[in-house]
Amino acid sequence: MGSTNYSGTFIQVADDCPVQGPEQPPAGANAPTVPALQYALISEHPYEFTSDDVLFEVYATRNSISSGAKAEARAAFFAKDQACLRSSPLGKRYGWGIHHDADSRVALVPLGSDAYERLAADSSVKQLKAMRSKRV
Repeated sequence: MGSTNYSGTFIQVADDCPVQGPEQPPAGANAPTVPALQYALISEHPYEFTSDDVLFEVYATRNSISSGAKAEARAAFFAKDQACLRSSPLGKRYGWGIHHDADSRVALVPLGSDAYERLAADSSVKQLKAMRSKRV
C-alpha cells in the first residue's frame, strides 16, 4: 500500500495560485466538490487526520461507500498510486497551506497569516510547494 503522508512538512500554496488570501472552496451545485470536502474535513478536524485519511474519506464520500465496506475499499484505493495533497486545489487555487505534523496529521494554514509565514520560514520543517496549475 502506497502512502501520501508526509511528516514534519509544510506544503505552501502554488506559485501560480490566483488568490492573495485564503478562500473557502464552493460547495458545488449537485454534489460536494473535492476541494469543499477536503476543506471541511481538514478545517473541522485539524491535526486529527493524515493525508491518506483525508484522500480516502473524500473518495468514500463521493462514491457512497458504506462504513462496512471501507476497509476493503481503502485497501483497493491505495493499491494504486494516489496523488498527494500537493495536487489539492486547496493549495493550487484556494490559498491554503497544508501542514503535516510529526505524526503526519494535517491542518490548513491560511495564506498571509502569521502561522503561514512562521511555518514557511521554519528551517526545521520540510518545505514543499503545491503543484502549479499551468506548465511553465
